[in-house]
Amino acid sequence: MKFTRFALSILLTASPLAAQSTTPAKPTAPKITVVKAARLVDPKTGTVVTNAMIIVQDDKVTQVGSGLTVPAGAEVIDLKGATILPGLIDCHTHITSQPSDYYEDIFRKSPIDYAVTAHVYARRTIEAGFTTVRDVGSAEYIDVALKRAIDKGDVVGPRIVPVGLAISSTGGHGDLTGFSPYVKIEGLSGVADGVAEIRKLVRNNVKYGADVIKVLAGGGVLSEEENVGGPQFTQEELNALVDEAGMWGRKVAAHAHGAEPIKRAIRAGVASVEHASLIDDEGIRLAKEHGTYLVMDVYNDDYILAEYGRMGYPEKILAKERQVGRTQRENFKKAFEAGVKMAFGTDAGVYPHGWNAKQFAHMVRWGMTPMQAIQAATVNAADLLGRSGKVGELSAGSYADLIAVAGDPLKDVTELERVTFVMKGGAVIKGGKSDK
Repeated sequence: MKFTRFALSILLTASPLAAQSTTPAKPTAPKITVVKAARLVDPKTGTVVTNAMIIVQDDKVTQVGSGLTVPAGAEVIDLKGATILPGLIDCHTHITSQPSDYYEDIFRKSPIDYAVTAHVYARRTIEAGFTTVRDVGSAEYIDVALKRAIDKGDVVGPRIVPVGLAISSTGGHGDLTGFSPYVKIEGLSGVADGVAEIRKLVRNNVKYGADVIKVLAGGGVLSEEENVGGPQFTQEELNALVDEAGMWGRKVAAHAHGAEPIKRAIRAGVASVEHASLIDDEGIRLAKEHGTYLVMDVYNDDYILAEYGRMGYPEKILAKERQVGRTQRENFKKAFEAGVKMAFGTDAGVYPHGWNAKQFAHMVRWGMTPMQAIQAATVNAADLLGRSGKVGELSAGSYADLIAVAGDPLKDVTELERVTFVMKGGAVIKGGKSDK
């Protein structure tokens, strides 16, 4: 009897708490924001909307147009005479590092040094108007960790599509070359030789968070292996790599300057070829036939030749840059005029983060209209990343990632180097009253 009374008293005491815990929470009203400006560049249609309005609910766009009705209770951000564009996309960055001194960067810094400064470069990138980036290679999966910190809201930065460890052959562009065989640097290795090792490294990259697989199919510039244009994986190895990546639902980006590694990568089925400096007529034909994107970094030659000697880079590296720089720009024009798909990618990190938009002027100088260059950094880039409808456009259901510039970038594409307003997922990052 005593137990029954005790149990009953417990129940009676707890009942108000139980009732309180089961009462449904009052739903929070969605946040509505309206952004207005004189013009909106719509890269999806290749047109301009005047007196533009974008209605945002929480992190998504609900309506785009002119003369729309402002919803009751909405916050209105009036950018007046500015031009709005979708947030820009850079498909080739190294957002976790930035060279300053050749030997110090290799021998006096650890991945910890790079990790603790990566957020600085992430912020510079998004404040420059790039709300999405594909990061194509980072030591120790720092890019994956940075992506997670940004997604959680701990760090301000763009949406990151990480590749983790870039996959290199022994002695290739991603291996430490040019030094004594007794010089070794501990850490996770992206070096793999032969089909079995390559497949395993692809699986490890997927396991640890890579959304894309990056392969160094041929020689590079900023490394001490001998031949910038030479292949560094066999056709069989590249075929296996793309097959393995596809099994895990991952696209492949292939670094390749030389004509032969470009063609091997395209035949293997990669989604994009990075740099593509020395592409030949057959490579252009194959890229067009396969629908392969070229991501050609046609700005950074200027910076490398101006600054890398001062940073202590060996003459053999500078000589390789002189070999590919002008030719890459000529081949960019040739491939574009042939109808090859092009996506915007800068190799940011090779030059200072936040300068990404300096490439637009070079793309226009070498054959694109300003609208075509903007499309390369929006709808084309989104297509390459498999994120069409989410980023790279402003339409119902897309993320509310948008930027603004004071002038008209279709008349002067360098306006994109002077971004005045940035919104990512409905949150104002730069400009406006909500500036963080």
